[in-house]
Amino acid sequence: MNRGTGGRLVLAATPMGDIGDASQRLRDALATADIVAAEDTRRTRALAKALDVEITGRVVSFYDHVETARIPALLGDIAGGRTVLLVTDAGMPSVSDPGYRMVAACVERELPVTCLPGPSAVTTALALSGLPVERFCFDGFPPRKSGARREWLRTLTTEPRACVFFEAPHRLAECLADAVQVLGPDRRVAVCRELTKTYEEVVRGTLAELAAWAVDGARGEITVVLEGARPESADPADLVAEVETLTASGMRLKDACGEVAGMAGVSRRELYDAVLAARAAD
Repeated sequence: MNRGTGGRLVLAATPMGDIGDASQRLRDALATADIVAAEDTRRTRALAKALDVEITGRVVSFYDHVETARIPALLGDIAGGRTVLLVTDAGMPSVSDPGYRMVAACVERELPVTCLPGPSAVTTALALSGLPVERFCFDGFPPRKSGARREWLRTLTTEPRACVFFEAPHRLAECLADAVQVLGPDRRVAVCRELTKTYEEVVRGTLAELAAWAVDGARGEITVVLEGARPESADPADLVAEVETLTASGMRLKDACGEVAGMAGVSRRELYDAVLAARAAD
């Protein structure tokens, strides 16, 4: 990232807690950017000091309340050939942090944008959850008020993907209690707190178990991973015709039962028995 090679916006992920997670590319970017747009300038300067990096460019604040006002000047800097490095307090910009509007503005102006990947609480929590997360959705922060929060939870009633979201520690107990009421006590969940930090903790269990645990209070940065809704089990008797279609094409009965049962989420043995019962009744 050398100055004078053409302006661009660079998004860079910063450590969530462990300074060792900082990439060499982040170090180089902090040292060479013409402008560092930081969610918290003090924290960014402290990060650079911890990394033994000297920020030689101009440092400007770029947090929620000033983001919109800062964008025109930063666009002008990029158009003028300068490199603008955008960093937030921890993790990846634009993911429940400032950044999205700046990226959108650059795209609209056809100005170059690139990203230095790195730490993210979302993917870290998913990996540690112990839940099936091949498919997932991210919902940021839930609504603060219980009524709106319950409406949001209802949208997850039949959501088959795992859902990861952030929550403030003082609202966690109420959020999980609402989840028990809306989604039932048995949906599995993982609460991840202080990821990568000294007091990192991942608590796993059912919604009922973690709602009870959270009553005593949780501290630190919280990321929650909620298990996706399991498909409702079909009645094996309703699947007999599908099995018979497969057997008519030459598939063995056991293999046909296994394939249909796997897709429908029912017991293969129960489906096999249902087919035999249907045949005996004919």
